[in-house]
Amino acid sequence: MSFTTALSGLNAAANNLSVTGNNIANANTTGFKKSRSEFVDVYASSIGGVSKTQPGAGVRVAEVAQQFNQGNLDFTDNSLDLAVSGEGFFTMATNPTDLKSLVYTRNGAFRVNADGLVTNTQGQALLAYAPNGSNVAAGFSQGVLKTVSINVGAGLPTATSNVDIKVNLDSNSTEPPTGTMDPTDPSSYNKQTSATVFDSLGVSHTLTSYFVAKPVTPPTRDWDVYHYITDDPAAPVPVDVGGTPTTMTFDSTGKLTVPANGQVTLAPYVTGSSASDIVMKTNYFGSTQLAAAFSVDALKQDGLPAGRLTGIAIDKEGIIFARFSNGGSTPLGKVAMTRFPNPQGLSKLGDTNWAQSADSGEPIPGEAGSGNFGLINAGALEQSNVDLSAQLVNLIVAQQAYQANAQTITTENSIVQTILNIR
Repeated sequence: MSFTTALSGLNAAANNLSVTGNNIANANTTGFKKSRSEFVDVYASSIGGVSKTQPGAGVRVAEVAQQFNQGNLDFTDNSLDLAVSGEGFFTMATNPTDLKSLVYTRNGAFRVNADGLVTNTQGQALLAYAPNGSNVAAGFSQGVLKTVSINVGAGLPTATSNVDIKVNLDSNSTEPPTGTMDPTDPSSYNKQTSATVFDSLGVSHTLTSYFVAKPVTPPTRDWDVYHYITDDPAAPVPVDVGGTPTTMTFDSTGKLTVPANGQVTLAPYVTGSSASDIVMKTNYFGSTQLAAAFSVDALKQDGLPAGRLTGIAIDKEGIIFARFSNGGSTPLGKVAMTRFPNPQGLSKLGDTNWAQSADSGEPIPGEAGSGNFGLINAGALEQSNVDLSAQLVNLIVAQQAYQANAQTITTENSIVQTILNIR
């Protein structure tokens, strides 16, 4: 019986050595999760149960248990390298054409294949939730999985609808010498500023605002502002509604009071092409009239020209953006995350992949940063969670256990030989 007991100890120690060796071998494997041998004692039981004097029948390996604690993050320069900080797995399709063949991984070393799909080194495709529209505000469909393709073409242009202009008009300005405003005659206005705006095809146009000082009427003062499209400076096209300028009124502190919200609606500009008319508003909110030189303190508009793809960006919530040279971005999807009630029960597939099993429980889909799911770090990889120093110490302990069990066999053999030599 002692031989059998010692042999079980040898097998257990050998298993521990193998597990420890595998951990050491994968100390630099991205997304690897270490394992440990878990042992239980063995007794030969009968109907009456285990005797109080029964010494035991050895040991057996109950489980090689996976340890899913967090690995350190290694930051890289690749925007497609992803690391999960917290709970959850990346959801992968083993075949990009079959989105039901799912596996799960913590290895976020992704790349773009020949078909423009984001995949790992095994050709498995990263899955994401499909966007509901062309912007993040439209949300994502958690029930609709899709592969991530960067074959998105050009960045679509956006027609300008709002132009924000914040200026300071010099309170010391006098009325211009020429009484009738003419955009081609600088003596008929005090100051002007221009903004580039875009039509629906991404063609740029120049919107120019001309400011004309009016007589002081204490405690306020009015200025007239005229708006023209000045693509051809010699033939500017007026875009004021009814051809009438907008009156800007400033109080005794230099604050703009009229229009109350600073917003001015312009007449549609007919582009003369297949592009739609440009329908836009200007907003002068925050403009002032102070005893200081004329200045443009802020100027922005919401239109975009056509653009080309410049890169892919992924935020902490897993939203994948296509970035374009025109400054625009389009959401391509939101990284699909999955977690399990018992991750230790997942089936090991190799290549740092796992699959659902009866022990793991049903997969729970979700999004990074929501519920119990961790955040995604772009430009980073999760290192193996193997502590090499601890594994080397464990290697020594496993070796000693093996040697001790071998010594038990040697001792038992010596006793048996003594008995056999009795005459």
